[in-house]
Amino acid sequence: MAIGADGPAKIKAGDFYVWMAAAIALFAFAAFAPTYWLQLPAGTFVGSPLVHIHSAVFTAWTLFLVSQSYLAANGRITDHRAWGLAGVGLATAVLILGTAVAIASLKFRLAIGPGDAARSSFIVAITNMVLFGGFFIVAMVNAKRSETHRRLILLASISLLPAAISRVTYFMAKGAGPGLRPTLGPAPPVISQLGPHLFVVVLFVLPGIIYDYKTRGRPHSTWLIGAAVIIGALLLRAPLGATEAWNGFAEASAHIAG
Repeated sequence: MAIGADGPAKIKAGDFYVWMAAAIALFAFAAFAPTYWLQLPAGTFVGSPLVHIHSAVFTAWTLFLVSQSYLAANGRITDHRAWGLAGVGLATAVLILGTAVAIASLKFRLAIGPGDAARSSFIVAITNMVLFGGFFIVAMVNAKRSETHRRLILLASISLLPAAISRVTYFMAKGAGPGLRPTLGPAPPVISQLGPHLFVVVLFVLPGIIYDYKTRGRPHSTWLIGAAVIIGALLLRAPLGATEAWNGFAEASAHIAG
């Protein structure tokens, strides 16, 4: 494949996105290690096959992100685009399984704890799925606009990280006892998750903004708009999750498939 005169510069610049993708993948793996990865060999993990499938698909997404970033950074655009259809299928699986696990967790929490808290907390996982799906769809629409596309893909992946930081805060509070994980207990208040979730968004969006300042002289609008959308969604979760309309939606979701 021929590379234009500006090819080498673009390849070098693309290394940033490889490192960002790798950081997202490593953060997710490390965050889930105490409540999942380290419990598997010990035989202490408690969960249905759905949880294992969900874990496999979400892990595959982070690895796919690294792989696609590497291909693009090294000028292998034909290969990158050839794998694009697989990415659409994988992203669809992320949405389906993420929603399915969220509903399963809602049902479990409704059975063991206060119903209002469980229904309200359901908005956290659904928000993550909506953000991921929204960013991914817009990224696909902008597939030929590489500067916008790759930032949107990172934003989609960053939208999944609140689930990871929740494992970190849970581990810090509860430790890593056999079989322990957040979704096996009562739902925490939505507002209590705001700080950690905002932190992880800033942690991964800010480097992109700084990188743009250094290489472009200003941040790309995709970072600014994307960050505003994510932060706005995080701020609205608590008030929206307490409404009767959301409670009704959560209750209806809990009755899906029995």
